Amino acid sequence: MKTSALKKALTKSQIIAEISESTQLTKKDVSAVLDDLSLLIERHVKRGAVGTFTLPGLLKVRKVRTPARKARKNVPNPFKPGETMDIPSKPASSKLKIVPLKALKDKAS
Repeated sequence: MKTSALKKALTKSQIIAEISESTQLTKKDVSAVLDDLSLLIERHVKRGAVGTFTLPGLLKVRKVRTPARKARKNVPNPFKPGETMDIPSKPASSKLKIVPLKALKDKAS
């Protein structure tokens, strides 16, 4: 199937309408599938879970743990040469990293 490039990003309701039209499913069914996909991703990346979710052929969602950083004093200020500044500490946190898979990268080029 030949696809055309979109000039403007679609909203959630427009995405649901497009998928509904192309798959002959109702908008309610498509919306339920997207909501379930969202819950499935959440279950994979929440605390104590696997930490990765792969949508085959499209993308991989991975939880990345960033370690805590200690406070630092009298660090040279990169924006004002000759001055020093204090950097506050930061607690450890988790972030999500989304990586496109090869099939999606090939479609983009």
